[in-house]
Amino acid sequence: MSLQRASDGKQVDLGAALESSAQKTLLVLGTHPADFNTVEYCQKVRTFWPQLVQKGISRCLLVVNGEASSCMKLAELLDLPAEVELFADPVGEAGRRFGVSRGWKPDDNFSPYLKLFVMGIGLGDLGTLPAVLAGYVGDPNGRRTWVENSLKQGQLAGRWPDFMLEIAQDGSIVANKFDDAPLVGGWGRRPFELAVLRLQNLIGVQFSNWDQLKPVDDRCLTQLGGCTVVGPGGEPIYSWVDAGLCDVPDMDEMLEAL
Repeated sequence: MSLQRASDGKQVDLGAALESSAQKTLLVLGTHPADFNTVEYCQKVRTFWPQLVQKGISRCLLVVNGEASSCMKLAELLDLPAEVELFADPVGEAGRRFGVSRGWKPDDNFSPYLKLFVMGIGLGDLGTLPAVLAGYVGDPNGRRTWVENSLKQGQLAGRWPDFMLEIAQDGSIVANKFDDAPLVGGWGRRPFELAVLRLQNLIGVQFSNWDQLKPVDDRCLTQLGGCTVVGPGGEPIYSWVDAGLCDVPDMDEMLEAL
């Protein structure tokens, strides 16, 4: 199917783009622009883009279930690399064709906000609670590069909480308050570290810009996302389908698969 590229309005056939790939292409089927999953997809792509390029990714197509103006606002807020091509899919059709989850009871005729609430408390899918709780309990063997990098970008942009990192004039991180946490300061990802980033995203990205980022199709309020990497000729190398809210892929695992 063809979608509008947000930056220039050009219609691009996604299937043809994948099949004509001479190297490796990353296709992200995001959720709506104000959703946790899309924000975290963007933040992870931003952080890992240099490593993805080193692994042979020559193109990133990132589909967002919103208007082109919302896509561009999101790119501005999260400082996405210019190489990442954003595509507007206001009705979420590309994701459904890919096979993403449509959320809890998508065909039932009641409030989409009620459906979202049920998913948010972990009753509508299997992936939300583990993904959300991971932000609070931390992981001794986890990796925090993308979390710390995203916190820094948000802090420099003035998003609250804006006091977790000490940032030098050259932009390097001098200290992280989680380093001083008793017993767990040496963990790979400390308890509440990811939760603080999600709070920063919720207040500074999602709530503060809701009118510019909100979905225009109610089906997209609960629809989840996914991603795939294809090689030359569109040969699939890696695929992922979100199992819940905040359940986006581990980019280190993706890099290992490449």
